[in-house]
Amino acid sequence: MMKRIQCPFPAPHGCSGDFRRILIALTLLILTIGSSPAGTDSWPSIRGPWENGHAAAPGDSRLAGLPLEWSETRNVRWKQSIPHTGLSTPVVMGDQVWVTTATEAGNDFFVLCLDAGTGEVRFNERLFHSDDPESLGNGRDVNSYATPSAVIEPGRVYVHYGSFGTACIDTATFKVLWKRDDLPCRHYRGASSSPVLFGDLVILTFDGANLQYLAALDKKTGRTVWKTDRSVKWNDEHIDQPMVRDGDRRKAHGTPVIVQASGKTQILSVGAKAAYGYNPKTGDELWRFEFDDFSAAPMPVLFNDRMIMVSGFSKSEMFSVRTDGAGDVTATHVDWSTRTRVPRYASPIVVGDLIYIAADESFVSCLEAATGKSVWTERIGGKFRASPIYADGRLYFCNLEGGTTVLKPGRTFEVLATNQLGADDPPRENSKRPPGYMASPAVAGKALFLRTRDSLYRVESGSTAAR
Repeated sequence: MMKRIQCPFPAPHGCSGDFRRILIALTLLILTIGSSPAGTDSWPSIRGPWENGHAAAPGDSRLAGLPLEWSETRNVRWKQSIPHTGLSTPVVMGDQVWVTTATEAGNDFFVLCLDAGTGEVRFNERLFHSDDPESLGNGRDVNSYATPSAVIEPGRVYVHYGSFGTACIDTATFKVLWKRDDLPCRHYRGASSSPVLFGDLVILTFDGANLQYLAALDKKTGRTVWKTDRSVKWNDEHIDQPMVRDGDRRKAHGTPVIVQASGKTQILSVGAKAAYGYNPKTGDELWRFEFDDFSAAPMPVLFNDRMIMVSGFSKSEMFSVRTDGAGDVTATHVDWSTRTRVPRYASPIVVGDLIYIAADESFVSCLEAATGKSVWTERIGGKFRASPIYADGRLYFCNLEGGTTVLKPGRTFEVLATNQLGADDPPRENSKRPPGYMASPAVAGKALFLRTRDSLYRVESGSTAAR
């Protein structure tokens, strides 16, 4: 069982452990006694209300009634075209869905709010502009200028485009409350790390070719509260290779997770060459685990006070690291590691005592979380960038081609359904990006919110056709 239990909205900054436990208990009580189905009415961040890809609260096994099957003409309540390009996961709260997008060349950066019930665009605003943005390098089929997902809480949504800018918006009035565009970083192949919330802080990750640091901003004002540089030593100045000279080996793309682990609140964050535990109140480094890899993208997940993490793009090794250490824990705190079918993009997800991962080329695997031992590996078709979610007792895996494979979790591989969206959409001019999912799915109530290359869908049982 996962030890981590966290309420979906952060407790006030500096609150005691007793106060946090009271908040958690009240949250679980509301979820338990409420008359609505299981699950959540909001998906406030890239990995949902519990920051682990689960739709329901820990221990809540009731069913919300999410759809098992869908197509362009079945169980789609609405479909809305999203202008420009973005890979951010939609965030949902109340009657609002928020996504970010940017022009293909990266000159202008937008945020959109859609009506969750109808798909109507209620707000579409350009927030930032860049006269001469650096090229994405890999091409627009791998990243975009609007890849970081927003994060939302009652009354406010926070959007982030890396060094191009961060903004806070009032969700009732759509007024921009503050902006920051002075946090430097040469992302080189594009920003990808999404913001996370803790108390009265918005925590941002900058792992670029030239600078690597975390920064916490005050939610109300946007001012910098703390800033912490990555502490790993690079030791690559003598290597005369293009990827070293260009800064590839110093950058990363991952989003951190804030957890209760080993008796304390920690930020678990994977950068280039090292993963870290930080104190989210102060930014102080608690411990560091070093490895030889870079461009990590998958978000870590907690299992029994162990951080399950992927090292990066080159060697793509998955580790289980104990979170109770101090200082450099490289030689002392690794329980297991594996390089078999490890994902470069999609985050791992833990259900019960098993880990599920989706590799780049059609493979989905199941491992024992305690040992890393393989349980099964199967081909399900497609390539994976989106991270899987767990909802209504099912695992949903969305691929680049617009397909979603629904699996029954467990030690036996079992496909429950396969579904397709987006394949018939005409390609946009000068775009080679696949038609399907690079953004991860979101869940609210009985609905799935799925973002393909060009569109956002609300998928819900009983709906007859897209409009």
